[in-house]
Amino acid sequence: MPDSREGRTVVGLGDALSGLAASAVAMLRTRMELATLEFEEQRERTKMMLILAVVATVFACFTLIALSALVVTLFWERSPVGALLGVAVTYAIIAGIAIYALKQNSFPRPFAATLRELERDAEALRRKS
Repeated sequence: MPDSREGRTVVGLGDALSGLAASAVAMLRTRMELATLEFEEQRERTKMMLILAVVATVFACFTLIALSALVVTLFWERSPVGALLGVAVTYAIIAGIAIYALKQNSFPRPFAATLRELERDAEALRRKS
């Protein structure tokens, strides 16, 4: 029913609530699609990182074994204990550096874009209230 004073159609409470619910469902669907996309991207990144880490670890171990055997063989005549101790200390230093680098590395937070959008939605709703 048109309102002659403002030239607009008067909408009932049921229609307004229905429109609000439809908007909320559409917004939730969009956010869920974003979360699903981010989850799939994170899964693929993790899979690739795991494969590369395994390959790198295997070949690094082969290299380390070969170099260790070389060092121990070269210094075995002079000081067998010193040669083994030198290799062990080198391994400990490398492990310490790797642990330190791992703690310093900051990976992107999973689902950051979804959480950011949900926070924007919450802020927009707070402003409207």
